[in-house]
Formats: sequence, structure tokens, C-alpha cells
Amino acid sequence: MCLAVPARIVELNGTTATISIEGALREVDVSLIEEPRLGDYVLVHAGFAIQKWDESDYQEWKEIHDSVSHA
Repeated sequence: MCLAVPARIVELNGTTATISIEGALREVDVSLIEEPRLGDYVLVHAGFAIQKWDESDYQEWKEIHDSVSHA
């Protein structure tokens, strides 16, 4: 089973970006995202950023993730 995970864009290089997933850095393709910007939160699946998230979406996910991972 594959899951999409939220991440934050920390560097942009044309249609690719370096993202941070809880501190782990990865390279992804951002060509599916309209106007990606440094600092944007994105949902990442299979090496592609597939959706932009606002900070409240990310914070909601983080609260749920943290509560489940500490259960």
C-alpha cells in the first residue's frame, strides 16, 4: 500500500524541489502543482507533489499523526 505524505518545500529548482518530511530531505517533481513556492506545504506521492496544503491542513495532519504514533 502506498500513502501520500505532507512535506514542506525547502528549495526549488525549476520543476523539481527539495522537500522536508519531518526533517528528512527528498527530491520530488513539482510540475503537477500550480506555482510552487518556497515554504509551501504539499502532499507527496511516488516522487510527485500532487496537491498544495495550507498550514492549517498540515497542522491538523500533524496533530493526528502525533497522537496515533504515540499511542
